[in-house]
Amino acid sequence: MKQLTLRKPDDWHVHLRDGESLNFVVPATARQFARAIVMPNLTPPVTTVEHALAYRERILAATDPKLGFEPLMTLYLTDVTDPDTVRQAKASPYVHAVKYYPAGATTNSESGVTKIDNVMGVLETMAEVDLPLLVHGEVTDHGVDIFDREKVFIHDILEPVLQRIPDLRVVFEHITTRDAVEFVTNSNARIGATITPQHLLFDRNDIFKGGIRPHYYCLPILKRSQHRAALLEAATSGNPKFFLGTDSAPHSQASKESSCGCAGIYSAHSAIELYAKVFEAADALDQLEAFASLNGPNFYGLKLNTETITLARETWQLPKELPFTGDDKLIPLLADDTLDWKLVTNHG
Repeated sequence: MKQLTLRKPDDWHVHLRDGESLNFVVPATARQFARAIVMPNLTPPVTTVEHALAYRERILAATDPKLGFEPLMTLYLTDVTDPDTVRQAKASPYVHAVKYYPAGATTNSESGVTKIDNVMGVLETMAEVDLPLLVHGEVTDHGVDIFDREKVFIHDILEPVLQRIPDLRVVFEHITTRDAVEFVTNSNARIGATITPQHLLFDRNDIFKGGIRPHYYCLPILKRSQHRAALLEAATSGNPKFFLGTDSAPHSQASKESSCGCAGIYSAHSAIELYAKVFEAADALDQLEAFASLNGPNFYGLKLNTETITLARETWQLPKELPFTGDDKLIPLLADDTLDWKLVTNHG
């Protein structure tokens, strides 16, 4: 196969940051994806529809309008979010979900939920109006091993919530374990999951090859190879519950390579090519369109994109670094490595 044409894909989990950095990261997502679910963990967080609409305008200002890119906005769930805010979000054509961060779980999550009981009323309203809840599925108890935090979250948080509110629509974002794959697979049709390129490509050994490699550090952290195998099987299975979400999260080289490096992997520069690498290695290129272009919009109840993109079999080298804000640099996933598929045409 020399070319691969797909219905234009969407990214159902991306971090675009704010301010000057938008000009450097938004074009990378817009060049290959028609839409993207945009995370609300700014400083301060996006907690109201008014905040979300203003953020949307800043994103669009950083985007070439010819690409037709559509940011799908989300709100940040806090202990004091109220049901009226949920109803306002549902009424807006631009807000598509609410994001649940356990307080302290990851970047800019300090304003997140401290105790799930604090937001049960809000979650009941979300189920009533059918507004999806996006979850960062980890507990933050320091007594729980970092490699077990997703598994414990399922047992201690997610299962009890869904027992109490079975109609809640949930996207279990950036799943990393066989436990999560089995949970999503065995749940009802209102439960879906996104899978990142890094969790399909790597396991936890890759963080420590030749020393600590900070550009492989993300949260949830990479897991054992047996979990990566389960994710790969799920992504390439054609199961409509699993769909593309890069969790692309830009941090400057300096902040990644510091004494307390930030968690996050920047993959937007070559996201669809990275997924093509994964699917080809699994002899499953025929399943890439479902994972990248069909399953996500079907889960969210949105129309499928009518445009297409074309990937060509072409070996090319990823840059060592990319420009970022000021004098900072951005290091992409697989920097200076080669890929065998390249996006050559965007029929947007």
